[in-house]
Amino acid sequence: MSEWKQYVEEMLASPVNKVVISHPKSKSETYKKISISKKKNFFQIEKYTDKQVFHENVQPEDLLTRCVELIDDQYLQVNAWTDAMEYALLISKKGKCSFKKIPQKQQGECQTGTCAWDNHNRKKQYLLEEGNVIAPLVDMGIFTQEGKVVRSMYDKYRQINRFIELIDDAVRDLDVKTLHVIDFGCGKSYLTFILYYYLTEIRKVNAEIIGLDLKEEVIKNCNAAAQKYGYDGLQFEMGDINGYKAPFDVDMVITLHACDTATDYALYNAIQWKAKMIFSVPCCQHELNHQMKAETLSILSNYGIIQERFAALATDAIRGNLLEYCGYKTQLLEFIDFAHTPKNILIRATLRDNTPKRHRETKLQEVHHLMDEFHFLPTLYGLVVPEEVKNRG
Repeated sequence: MSEWKQYVEEMLASPVNKVVISHPKSKSETYKKISISKKKNFFQIEKYTDKQVFHENVQPEDLLTRCVELIDDQYLQVNAWTDAMEYALLISKKGKCSFKKIPQKQQGECQTGTCAWDNHNRKKQYLLEEGNVIAPLVDMGIFTQEGKVVRSMYDKYRQINRFIELIDDAVRDLDVKTLHVIDFGCGKSYLTFILYYYLTEIRKVNAEIIGLDLKEEVIKNCNAAAQKYGYDGLQFEMGDINGYKAPFDVDMVITLHACDTATDYALYNAIQWKAKMIFSVPCCQHELNHQMKAETLSILSNYGIIQERFAALATDAIRGNLLEYCGYKTQLLEFIDFAHTPKNILIRATLRDNTPKRHRETKLQEVHHLMDEFHFLPTLYGLVVPEEVKNRG
């Protein structure tokens, strides 16, 4: 038996999760790389050409024979991973072998082969832990059926965890058994499903969530998915943000990418309900851009792109201050979600037990100064500030 075959046999005598065959001897070799991944009851072989990938399934008892057939003295490197070990086989063109066994804790590469992150990322402890089969993440293509992160989806996995971490900062110390949540403009509801999982499975809270959207087909599909996952406390309804009547006392309001002033109406509803927590990622802040007429600071309106960006930032700064005026402790945080939106600000607000009057007045005065300088009249200002305060002379 060839030396390399003996080493391959030794590799596959262990419970491997992944095998990679690479570095073909000849540039004319059909497959540039062959990747073999363990699935639930079989191994899936992916054979990569320059432009395509071909798939083949093989039973565990046939894996060794098939690997030997695929290598066939035509490849110079074979790597295999178990939960505890990486095996690395290098073969020279003359057939001389170098074989190493490397404990997994000494390397940054994931033993399943679904990821190739550095040690820093591997040490990061995420709330949505790899290894748990989270059905929505599987359907989104972020997790494999075994609960492992798909290598190409790691950025999305990290961004979703970032969203949950921002919510966890506000939720983890709450002494509550039930949370009532409204998600305005839920769309396909990727994050809504993850939020439900987080609240019920990680924080062990009895969550009742309603997702609201205007698209009938979206609502139909989301309700079907919630039923499929067994998420009994999650339902979706057709409805407009403006004037929506919640069927329960609302603890949390989420609004992700509600366009332009739809965000203002969502925030207004949350304020009216005295929601304890608000999480909003605004989008398409056009309103103030159209109103902006700078005088003292006219430099900010000389260039279209500068005016557009400044107006968007001013919109969210005003929203933050108005939430403070209405009794919320408010933070504007950097957040780039898994849709890779260029809008990267998340407004996180938590209701205070008692906000000093002086603090509220200061925050409103700052809004007035900005409005006066640029001739702004924001929608949220019109909704939450009483008429007698608006007529400030």
